[in-house]
Amino acid sequence: MTELREATTTDAEAIAGFAEYAFRDAFASSNSMEDMDLYCRKSFGKDIQQSEIEHPHSSTLLYLENGKIAGYAYLRVDTHLNCIDAASSMEIQRLYVHSQWHGRGVAQALMEACIEQAESAGAGVLWLCVWEENPRAIAFYRKHGFHPVGGNTFMLGTDLQQDLVMLRPIGPGGESATTSPV
Repeated sequence: MTELREATTTDAEAIAGFAEYAFRDAFASSNSMEDMDLYCRKSFGKDIQQSEIEHPHSSTLLYLENGKIAGYAYLRVDTHLNCIDAASSMEIQRLYVHSQWHGRGVAQALMEACIEQAESAGAGVLWLCVWEENPRAIAFYRKHGFHPVGGNTFMLGTDLQQDLVMLRPIGPGGESATTSPV
């Protein structure tokens, strides 16, 4: 049975385990174990995910298959980068899908839910950062109307990496006119 729903604090431990697994699965082969360990310790854990779920300006979405997490997304409305010139925006901070569910509609469903969340929140744009060396994710985001508007650094452990900042307008009055593609 498939379920897409908002997370509750009782999901925090399962999300933490899933997020760390998905992150390591996607990026361990391209990064040192030390950097992966340091990043995961700072980013994933029951208390960390519980705090994210409880944050008043965030939304944590779960895609479940037979009660197990197949994917999740974490969004925030109180974040901003200089290359995002919009009065109201929402950021997708994480969109993770278990590798066994790649190509099976999980990411699509989560992205549609993220777009709906942004519309409901009245955001003019939806934006995200993606590692410039992740062509699969970049192609997925382009397919969903995102375009590059700048760059941002990302610290993975002790390794300073470069992310691409991508944005998509939300609704007919989306504020993309003030954010030109790079």
